[in-house]
Amino acid sequence: MRRALLVLLAVLVMPLPTSTAHAAGSDCEERFCSDVSYGEGALEASFLGGEGDASYADRSSPPANPYRYRLLVPCVVSDAQIEACRPSDFRDCNAAPDRVVNYYIVERQRLMLPDNTTIDGFVPIGPPPPPGTPVGEWENFGRRCVDVTALDPPPSPAEVFRYFQTLPLPQLPTQQQPPGDGLVGLPVIFFTDGPTTQTFTLDIRGFTVDITATATSFTWHTGDGTDLTTTGPGAPYPDHTITHDYASGSYTASLTTTWTATFTIDGGLTVPVPGSTTTDGPPVTFDVLQARPVLTNPFD
Repeated sequence: MRRALLVLLAVLVMPLPTSTAHAAGSDCEERFCSDVSYGEGALEASFLGGEGDASYADRSSPPANPYRYRLLVPCVVSDAQIEACRPSDFRDCNAAPDRVVNYYIVERQRLMLPDNTTIDGFVPIGPPPPPGTPVGEWENFGRRCVDVTALDPPPSPAEVFRYFQTLPLPQLPTQQQPPGDGLVGLPVIFFTDGPTTQTFTLDIRGFTVDITATATSFTWHTGDGTDLTTTGPGAPYPDHTITHDYASGSYTASLTTTWTATFTIDGGLTVPVPGSTTTDGPPVTFDVLQARPVLTNPFD
């Protein structure tokens, strides 16, 4: 069941536990203030009393949870309205490697309290429903980053990307031909013979995540101020594709490799990892010599 939570978050409904946490920028009503924070819980509620209300001054013992909350994915809501996502539907939320913090529309709905009223004093007609019964429409409580780690959702692409950046990806070496010294007028051939694909299996919060990293771009630093960027690793003679002409001198060349990746969770669908990372391979130093013709007597 937990493997489906990522989809269910679009319509997730959950009563909130009480908490003394208080988030800045809260939306306050006449006598109470209900805050949504993104701390240790998946979604926490806290309560503040108005001035002169001693019973709620310490925020430690609210009588009952006056609301229930749900989290909506902004892009899903926009897609249902205009069949497209809006730029405002996306926001980067800072999170520690083992935390899941996503951007949501937060909505709340009044609940019946033990005194048969709601937080705003609404008294239903007829027999009152049991405490905790939802009353009225869902209200928009704003957009914010919410820590949903406690809901145990599968790792998001952004979370996988944070792990991808820490993987020990290969530092591809630079190979050149001719080996040793080069000659002016004879192009130097570059290639790498290191692995350009590698798979890592990680345990992320109990989920098995397979990340397949692929080298997709190669930047050859020739050592004379020229950078050559290719999409392939090159090859030795006679199948070479990467060459560079040098003047005489001593040069140090190196290779920067750009890696992208895909991932699966528990053997499911393959999904791209957003973003890329790079590795720098060990440099190679060589001399390029100027060959001079010398006339000789073939009979000597």
